Amino acid sequence: MNAQGAVRGAAGVAVAAVLVAGCSSSNGPATPLPTTATASHTSGAPAAPSTSTTAATPSASAAPAKGTAKVTGTLATGLASPWGVVQLADNTLLVASRDTGKITRVDPAKKTSAAVGTIPGVTHTQGGEAGLLGLALSPDFGTDHLLYAYFSTESDNRIARLLFDPTRAAGDQLGAPDTILRGIPTGSIHNGGRIAFGPDGMLYAGTGETGQRGLAQNMSSLGGKILRMTPDGQAPKDNPFPGSLVYSPGHRNVQGLAWDPQGRLWASEFGQDTWDELNLIEPGRNYGWPVVEGVAHRAGYVDPVAQWHTDQASPSGIAYAAGSIWMAALKGERLWRIPLDGTRAAAAPQAFFTGTYGRLRTVVAVDDHTITLSTSNTDGRGTPKPGDDRILQLTVS
Repeated sequence: MNAQGAVRGAAGVAVAAVLVAGCSSSNGPATPLPTTATASHTSGAPAAPSTSTTAATPSASAAPAKGTAKVTGTLATGLASPWGVVQLADNTLLVASRDTGKITRVDPAKKTSAAVGTIPGVTHTQGGEAGLLGLALSPDFGTDHLLYAYFSTESDNRIARLLFDPTRAAGDQLGAPDTILRGIPTGSIHNGGRIAFGPDGMLYAGTGETGQRGLAQNMSSLGGKILRMTPDGQAPKDNPFPGSLVYSPGHRNVQGLAWDPQGRLWASEFGQDTWDELNLIEPGRNYGWPVVEGVAHRAGYVDPVAQWHTDQASPSGIAYAAGSIWMAALKGERLWRIPLDGTRAAAAPQAFFTGTYGRLRTVVAVDDHTITLSTSNTDGRGTPKPGDDRILQLTVS
């Protein structure tokens, strides 16, 4: 389908959130900033949850201020520019190679990797960020065997679903792409790319503004947005802007999506020169780019729950586990733990593995205390070590 039509009106504002940010060595806490975000609303926008506008004592249900993260195994090595990762019921992994358009199946128990197939039409330019990006499994994968992929072509970014048939020969296990969405802007940078099915059974996609800053506030464009669609790529009737796939505008480059047990959507976002963000996403709210970056206390725009200087983060994938958001940092070369207390950060973010594994790309929650973490050192911006790129298994608390 083509990009959705224009939707009139500006998006509203969401939650008040505690701002925490800072630099940290491995296993050390970040330094909190004594700043809080204010809440405001515009008529016609969905109401946000009520939250405090000042830093308060964490509730009894809040995640502890300090947690742990321990690498318990290496699931895969020698991967080329891995980006999207999904786990199958048998604990094997499907891994997307951004630069080649290939999907590989990794069997951690057997320590083997096998070619699944190559998605036709994927475009990547050396040094750029386009290519085969996010992967997601159909909510009915056990019966329909559909794998969803977000990828770049010469003309656009798009989302397609493909039949995965592991009974076929290695390298020939993907059916022809069934494109459910075309027309997401593409460019050498800021292609977004994370896709995930939410607890509501809808498919969400984080997109980028491809360096064309105005697209993020242009409601006729799918760039610089979080999109929400049915598994067929249609706009759900309960989307905040009738007839549109846009769930929230005002994003620069979203590469992380995750839900907490209460069904709240969290997203990581690349800033430009100053602030990277972790946002709590509310339908119809406006997240500010390019008008604001980071906490701005500006009416009409949502402030992030947490922010970091760009050299400490440049965040990609996120996952929820053990009461916290776990966020992979590319330029920051560390894994951030953001403990949550409802809709706010319970304490300052905590960093792990700073500089140990290089650039980190994707986080997948296996269960409430186990995550997988992929590196991204062969993406043209890292310094690969022997064995890169790899997927690690972690126990977290």
